[in-house]
Amino acid sequence: QQYFVLLLLTDGVITDMRETKLAIIRASALPMSIIIVGVGGADFTAMNELDSDDVALTVGSSVARRDIVQFVPFRKFQGDFATESLAKEVLAELPGQLIEYMSWKGISPLQRPA
Repeated sequence: QQYFVLLLLTDGVITDMRETKLAIIRASALPMSIIIVGVGGADFTAMNELDSDDVALTVGSSVARRDIVQFVPFRKFQGDFATESLAKEVLAELPGQLIEYMSWKGISPLQRPA
């Protein structure tokens, strides 16, 4: 009953998109989520492709079992409540991803000892 979160901070654009997508597709069957935070002024348009909220991530005939990526551009968060807003956005999909994985695998929460 373990679940892992991989946090990636990136200041650049993905140069090996196909390989990255395939790695995410393979990881979508594992107990994990990937959170990517883009820092700096790079064009992170391609990152939204990895954060497949609306359509399953696909490469050829390989299809992700579930959405495990959350991409957040850091520059979007400025001002008084930036820290709280960033935290909320970064963690927004994590509970649903965890529940989806555990349900798919038929894993129930542990019972608290009496």
